[in-house]
Amino acid sequence: MNIVVTGGAGFIGSHLVDALLARGDSVVVFDDLSTGTPENLASALASGRCELRVQDVSQGIDCDIRVQEVYHLASPASPPAYLAHPLETLAVGSEGTRHALELARRDGANFLLASTSEVYGDPVEHPQRESYWGNVNPVGPRSVYDEAKRFAEALTTAYRCTHQLPVAIVRIFNTFGPRLAEGDGRVVSNFICQSLRGEPLTVYGTGEQTRSLCYVSDLVRGLQLACATAFGEPINLGNPNEMTVLDIATLILGATGSASEIVHQPLPQDDPTRRRPDIERAATVLGWSPAIDVATGIEMTVTHFAKQLGLR
Repeated sequence: MNIVVTGGAGFIGSHLVDALLARGDSVVVFDDLSTGTPENLASALASGRCELRVQDVSQGIDCDIRVQEVYHLASPASPPAYLAHPLETLAVGSEGTRHALELARRDGANFLLASTSEVYGDPVEHPQRESYWGNVNPVGPRSVYDEAKRFAEALTTAYRCTHQLPVAIVRIFNTFGPRLAEGDGRVVSNFICQSLRGEPLTVYGTGEQTRSLCYVSDLVRGLQLACATAFGEPINLGNPNEMTVLDIATLILGATGSASEIVHQPLPQDDPTRRRPDIERAATVLGWSPAIDVATGIEMTVTHFAKQLGLR
């Protein structure tokens, strides 16, 4: 198949591109490289079946080939990135999503929207089912990302209902693995880099807030299944095994062999206190569940960062 991946030079996008190439597809990546890097696509570009087009998809998508699947992942996704680019985040969630949907409609392609667990905000319901509407501050510091994704879900649903477009909406929970950007504000990359350097691990708040960590290869497998199935309604993808931030810090300290201490800083505004997906729909509709345990994934991610930082 010919496939378009927007945001394909990013963390999750580049792993998705690798998986699509591994199954024999040809891929065109559209990415403005504001947060992604060509280095993430080094092996993909060397394959001869992947092309990178540096383009802001909120301005349009110039695709001159017929495609069978469109994966829309383009967006700043970490707090430092979307706080630094608030207008761009809203633009790619609105106009970027519309352009990606129009490309899929032009070719009758299956469309996948990479949404986020952030649409649930700081959830009152726990674990979060897809039927939960969320608890989101529409004007808070995280709102540009949360509301961009909520709008993108509404727009995708409107295309499904109006144009009978085959779509998938995937709400991605905390994902980790190689190619996470250093200093992107995510708990796993922060802790690994700090511990490898022997620096104190920065825990915001008490550390009793929870996250559910899914290894990137499991997530990518779910994205492929979701796009092929085109279920239409939102589907959570994530690891249902909940961990406190302190537990994650302890696990990473063990994996790195670091003696770093843990220091506490104030919790950022609107930071979710609990996050855990209900994945019954993913299991039923897609036959999907995560296969790689967190400890194994952490070991592989530590190895990646140690090489990247020149420490091993």
